[in-house]
Amino acid sequence: MATSRRDRADSYTKRAHKEGYPARSVYKLEEIQQNFNLVKPGDVVLDVGAAPGSWTLYTHKELLKGRGRIVAVDLNPLNLDPVPPTVTSFVGDAFSKEIRSLLVDNGPYDAIISDVAPMTMGNRAVDTTRSEYLAEQVVFLAKEHLREHGNLVVKIFQGGGQVEIIKEMRTFFAKVKPFKPKACRDDSFEIYLVGLDKKNV
Repeated sequence: MATSRRDRADSYTKRAHKEGYPARSVYKLEEIQQNFNLVKPGDVVLDVGAAPGSWTLYTHKELLKGRGRIVAVDLNPLNLDPVPPTVTSFVGDAFSKEIRSLLVDNGPYDAIISDVAPMTMGNRAVDTTRSEYLAEQVVFLAKEHLREHGNLVVKIFQGGGQVEIIKEMRTFFAKVKPFKPKACRDDSFEIYLVGLDKKNV
């Protein structure tokens, strides 16, 4: 029986394990950061859909440089041992009333980063619709809880209404760019929407 490429550890997966990250997704954030400089030392960062924790750990180690803090939220706990001292972690639905109030209490934020994705069903129409909903919710969080001049990156599956979401982001960001990191798998239909320099609206 043939194995798909997803069943085999690619170079990014091997590198992530070697460098102590739970998942290969860390290199997507690394590339996004190199291109857009989303996060700076001293920032307060919200990581939505943070588990297993690669984006949170990379932000702690490489971007904040011991200054600033991260609020990480996911339905599942972070797979980090230990959880870095800069991190406050919440387990639950980021868009629920209970968790949202905690996010408000810990904000506002200089950057919101989100690699959140739905549990995929293998039905592209269903998967893209669910991804669109999650991206819309993250964009709403950014609109409400990002500081002026703050930055956002959020994942969405292509075909999941990204044109409308980009249009909405352009109402409150100075610059909006879709971006697909090289670290995305060849057969992936995910892209990232980057919003830079939140306007005072």
